[in-house]
Amino acid sequence: EVDGVAKEPTTKGVPDFWLTALKTNDVLTEEIQERDEPVLKYLKDIKWSRIDDPKGFKLEFFFDTNPFFKNSVLTKSYHMVDEDDPILEKAIGTEIEWYPGKNVTQKILKKKPKKGSKNTKPITKTEECESFFNFFSPPQVPDDDEDIDEEAADELQGQMEHDYDIGSTIRDKIIPHAVSWFTGEAVQAEDFDDMEDGDEDDDDEDDDDEEDD
Repeated sequence: EVDGVAKEPTTKGVPDFWLTALKTNDVLTEEIQERDEPVLKYLKDIKWSRIDDPKGFKLEFFFDTNPFFKNSVLTKSYHMVDEDDPILEKAIGTEIEWYPGKNVTQKILKKKPKKGSKNTKPITKTEECESFFNFFSPPQVPDDDEDIDEEAADELQGQMEHDYDIGSTIRDKIIPHAVSWFTGEAVQAEDFDDMEDGDEDDDDEDDDDEEDD
């Protein structure tokens, strides 16, 4: 297998192929909001490749021309401290060039002005919201460790681990077995693996019981 090239049937022209494949995975379906789905319908391919300087890997998401953003490719790079001991140093994502009013990572709240106010126009406020596309704006590590307290450091660590979990799931599970995720076979296979693991645990317990006798 070549990096990022799955030995599976062509997926070109299959409607919602990658959206369906991503949503079928337990880790990724948690990240995909309803507002993301119309955007992900334009996703036509995902590839990954190793990077050497610094060590790590890169994910590339290829999009058809769409009404949401200008980019044709969105990338996410993971830089590791040491490839043998995969400790994440930082992650870098593409800045998405959203078209006006199309940014699914933000929602615009409109509030009516107070009675008697001279300003009669609604007050608008932009808020960040949950979205799969926040994946391309990963947690940022401060340059100076002293700038962050212990609680914030723990929170950042958790965010980075979660971010890496998403990236490695796409690299290790989705890309090489995309068709199986699309058809749902991969879910059944994972369930079967979990059952086998459970059976092995039960066998170990049975062995322990016999030894106790």
